[in-house]
Amino acid sequence: MAYRTQLATRYLARFNPIRQNVWCLCLCSSNSPFQPSFSTIHFLSNDEPLEKPPKIQSLSDESHVLSELSDLLPIRRTTSFQKQSAQSSPNKQLEIKAVDGFLTPEDKLRGIFLQKLRGKAATEQALSNASVELSIDTVAKVVNRGNLGGEAMVMFFDWATKQPTIQKDVDSYHIILKALGRRKFFSYMVGILDDMKREGVILVSDTLAIVMDSYARARKVSKAIQMFVQLEEFGSKCDTEALNVLLRCLCRRSHVGAANLFLNKMKGKVPFNSMSYNLIISGWSRFGRIDEIETALRAMMENGFDPDCLTFSYLVEGLGRAGQIDDAVEIFKNMKERGCVPDAGVYNAMISNFVSLGNLDEGVKYYDCMLKNNCEPNMDTYTGLIAAFLKARKVADAIEMFDEMLARGFIPTSGTITAFIEPLCTYGPPHAALMIYKKAKKVGCRLSMTAYKLLLMRLSKFGKCGMLLNVWDEMQKCGYSSDKEVYEYVINGLCNVGQLENAILVMEESLRKGFCPSKLIYSKLNNKLLSSNKVDIAYKLFLKIKNARRSENARSYCWLTKKITNARDLVTILEDDIRGGYPIFIVAEGIEQEALTTLVVNKLRGALKIAALKAPRFGERKSQYLDDIANLTEGTVIRDEVGLTLDRANKEVVGHAAKVVLTNGSTTIVGDGSTQDAVTKGVAQIVNLIEI
Repeated sequence: MAYRTQLATRYLARFNPIRQNVWCLCLCSSNSPFQPSFSTIHFLSNDEPLEKPPKIQSLSDESHVLSELSDLLPIRRTTSFQKQSAQSSPNKQLEIKAVDGFLTPEDKLRGIFLQKLRGKAATEQALSNASVELSIDTVAKVVNRGNLGGEAMVMFFDWATKQPTIQKDVDSYHIILKALGRRKFFSYMVGILDDMKREGVILVSDTLAIVMDSYARARKVSKAIQMFVQLEEFGSKCDTEALNVLLRCLCRRSHVGAANLFLNKMKGKVPFNSMSYNLIISGWSRFGRIDEIETALRAMMENGFDPDCLTFSYLVEGLGRAGQIDDAVEIFKNMKERGCVPDAGVYNAMISNFVSLGNLDEGVKYYDCMLKNNCEPNMDTYTGLIAAFLKARKVADAIEMFDEMLARGFIPTSGTITAFIEPLCTYGPPHAALMIYKKAKKVGCRLSMTAYKLLLMRLSKFGKCGMLLNVWDEMQKCGYSSDKEVYEYVINGLCNVGQLENAILVMEESLRKGFCPSKLIYSKLNNKLLSSNKVDIAYKLFLKIKNARRSENARSYCWLTKKITNARDLVTILEDDIRGGYPIFIVAEGIEQEALTTLVVNKLRGALKIAALKAPRFGERKSQYLDDIANLTEGTVIRDEVGLTLDRANKEVVGHAAKVVLTNGSTTIVGDGSTQDAVTKGVAQIVNLIEI
């Protein structure tokens, strides 16, 4: 009776705070594997201050997410593999399925390690039962993405190489070495090298480059040098090729001084070649250190190596960075006297020097001289000149150079095209950017989503509706889906030319897909409708926008009396909310570890905005609490005794709330005021029970 009195007092409060558009999902059952620790549900009135939510600690890895989530939703310590062995036949597969197909094969495999299975055998059994078509690309995605530890990476790689579709060759070893080096798991990386030696896989120059570059990138220069010294222990040799690999890695990561000292130290122990000295000269040229360049050049000539075109290109580049352009020109003119004909690299260095000074005319002269001397330009030549022309706003020259580049058979990458289009979309009409776009499409270039957005933005600003719709259509044909930003560009462009009916259609499509345009775009369309005396259409649009904004970022609620064993059971209920990107709040009596892993992995990937909570109280009180929450949020409690099961439920059982605040000790659900009648009826029922 005391409970009913307290609940009646809470129901008498007004649930009409300012709606902040929040959605959520709740789940529960009678036979729970969870411990009795749970949060208490509070209903907040207008007069009751909302407790400020605690600051959420940033999540560094998946294990931290599980440990934090376990505070609200405790997990039984028995592993899924143990449960499978005890309750099912050995042939029954462990299923890790995605909500609405969100989990990719690599995420399914990576999610196995979130279950914290005990023992290598259990982990490998779960990986085998994941029913994933394994390929070398999938292996690369598993180890290169996410936050797997070094031990987990090596365990997964060992399992993958046992599968018939993955060969244990040098290419597969390169994948795991790159992943371990990127995450700075150097001890495991050395272990992989030992495994390569045991398996008889020979270390090639690419293998050495991966390992030494990992050390150099982590600023562990001594470790990189030590790896070179110990190459014989891994079945390789300390020869000239290995030395050049080390020097290249050190100079690329700006450790030129260390590379120079080690080169001098190895004199007489390892034979050098011209490339050894060129690598040192290239490192010093990046910093414009002319004295060090001259020292290395003298040592090179003393050892009987004449400078080649690569040497002169680095020398010219270094002089340009040091501001000694006249000396660079003099050396360039004297190259033929030394018996060295300038190649594309030397010409590119001269062009780059004059471009950096803003002297494009001199740069073009060297380009013409290059063609006159029958020296074939390369991709770097054209990209440097085109970028310089665009920066100087010489659009005609840039387009002419772009045409010449395409005529010589050079196909630019998506990133290069985006770099060309971006400056063209910052000034002047969009015609030049469209020319680059059409020419690139004609030769088979695939544009990036960023390039399409830049074009749509510029066309929208200038009201080029026909071109805008064509580009939008081609963007969708290329497999890119429209987002909120794209819809705003299209609506704005249609408004600028007075095509209000089409703008309304595009806005309605945007709302159907869950994208609510910004207030600026809506106000612009609304003002044009009102100025055209289309008040009825403006009012109908206003209602749609109001409803969309009220639902935006809302949280869905689904009241269930069944334990969640598989995340697939949530697909029917949450499909629209997942596609709309709405946050979801689950109240469940129990969530099996497999289903919980799927939800956590999707949360980490950003596919779901989700939180989970154990159903409060026990027995009859638990049922009463869920009924009260359902009345507040306009949701439905799913109970087996009434014939409503989780797999048969639909989105109609989903409720909504204005805000949900979760802490370690309590959970506060704030209604949006739309269920006032249901709340009033609930209050009346409780009052009658109290009087009886």
